[in-house]
Amino acid sequence: MQVKLFVGNLPWSVGDAELMQIFAGHGEVQSARVISDRDTGRSRGFGFVEMETNDIGALIRATDGYEVDGRNLRVNQAEDKPSGPRRGPGGGFGGRRDRY
Repeated sequence: MQVKLFVGNLPWSVGDAELMQIFAGHGEVQSARVISDRDTGRSRGFGFVEMETNDIGALIRATDGYEVDGRNLRVNQAEDKPSGPRRGPGGGFGGRRDRY
């Protein structure tokens, strides 16, 4: 079955290829993507891996806590992103109108 994993606590030096290599020994990896800051291009320290597995629990147990460059990875099943525009507490449309 196809699963999407959230991988947190990544070292800044890890890129897409290295992330794919970490999970390649645990099944067929369809994609591995480290998320970058859109302004600086620097890694944000997390990424997503999509892969085939028969036992997601065993996969998470095998990779969660795995050490890479002195950092222990945090691996969880990724949650689906809610659809629609993101809105903050003020609704995202300029905030309060009763200031005048």
